[in-house]
Amino acid sequence: QVQLVESGGGLVQAGGSLRLSCAASGSIFSINAMGWYRQAPGKQRELVAAITSGGNTNYADSVKGRFTISRDNAKNTVYLQMNSLKPEDTAVYYCNAELLGATPFWDDYWGQGTQVTVSS
Repeated sequence: QVQLVESGGGLVQAGGSLRLSCAASGSIFSINAMGWYRQAPGKQRELVAAITSGGNTNYADSVKGRFTISRDNAKNTVYLQMNSLKPEDTAVYYCNAELLGATPFWDDYWGQGTQVTVSS
């Protein structure tokens, strides 16, 4: 069994910062890309940021310059540092990982989500 467990969400004022963490555990042989998605009420889930095992990153235009994604491959953990937060960043944030687990296939796994609320 593979689990992705997120932490670090919460309530913050506009202009503030939060750091999200997501740790993958269980029967994991290898992890390829890891990323963060978010879903606001009434909207589709969207990619926020992603990072490959080699450290290449990709960001949504709306968060470039404010958010930074990083990972610790030894700990199977991905982080999202969020600075200069805006009310429109309010959403449930989900961790995602493409990994090789108990089955001989690369599969997508998701965390349970963590709420981020930015007050104006």
